[in-house]
Amino acid sequence: MNTENPIIRLQAVSKRFRHVQALDNVNLDIHPGHIVGLLGSNGAGKSTLLRHIIGLYLPDAGSCTTFGRAAGELDAGDLARVGYVHQEGDLLDWMTVKQLIRYVSAYYSTWNHELEGSYISEYDIDVKARVGSLSPGQRQKLAILLAIGFEPELLILDEPASALDPLARAQFLDLLLRIIQDEGRTIIISSHILSDVEKVIDHAVFMTGGRILVDSPFDALRERFARVHVNSKRGPLPESLPFDNVLHCRRANGQAVLTVHDCTAEQLHAQADRLGCWIEIETLPLEDIYRAVVTNESLAPQFA
Repeated sequence: MNTENPIIRLQAVSKRFRHVQALDNVNLDIHPGHIVGLLGSNGAGKSTLLRHIIGLYLPDAGSCTTFGRAAGELDAGDLARVGYVHQEGDLLDWMTVKQLIRYVSAYYSTWNHELEGSYISEYDIDVKARVGSLSPGQRQKLAILLAIGFEPELLILDEPASALDPLARAQFLDLLLRIIQDEGRTIIISSHILSDVEKVIDHAVFMTGGRILVDSPFDALRERFARVHVNSKRGPLPESLPFDNVLHCRRANGQAVLTVHDCTAEQLHAQADRLGCWIEIETLPLEDIYRAVVTNESLAPQFA
């Protein structure tokens, strides 16, 4: 259990928009120095939760505190500690890229001009272009620079890579790993591109229908799931494969592939020996872990 005071705390937070329950009794602590993946499908409640953190939305019930203060009461000094990139990417279209960077950087005494220069070069950003003429991917790159240039203590990224091509996404993920080297910095990244997110996060939060299903250190979560390839040592596979805690079984061409949870490698090999089979065990990708939990919600209380 983490005894350090959380940088963000949501307690029994609920939010409703007319007929949609966007958040449903959400409890969540986020501690400093972590990269937290806030994961779920579109409409799961991720953006609504993030907007509560900076006071853009106020809860209908419960409380949300950021830096130890009610999020709705954050002042200019508090907000200057937060970098925020949201998926809409609203920017001042009439300015050039260079003008917008200078305009934003003027508000922050901590603006890192060296980081700005390397980012512009690495991402091939045209500083002479009019912001309104940029492609969606270029706008997203610019929005990310504006959010990280002053080296915020808390960086919130709401689907930041959704408009980026695969190469730019890989560069962006490398950038996140460099940013987190500052031990005092916290990053929350909301995404549905789970194959990217799993490369950088150290804590996972799964959401669906405005509820949190999983709130777990990522390494601990990965240790609880596995993919098991099963082959018979002699003849066809037995009709019944009584392995423990099987979530899914797929059989084809005389082989079987199982998704299991909470089984050690020793337990799996012992079960395989009793069945006269040999097995190969793989770590389950984050996307498959997410699918397993969402489609088997009875598992969720074990990970909250």
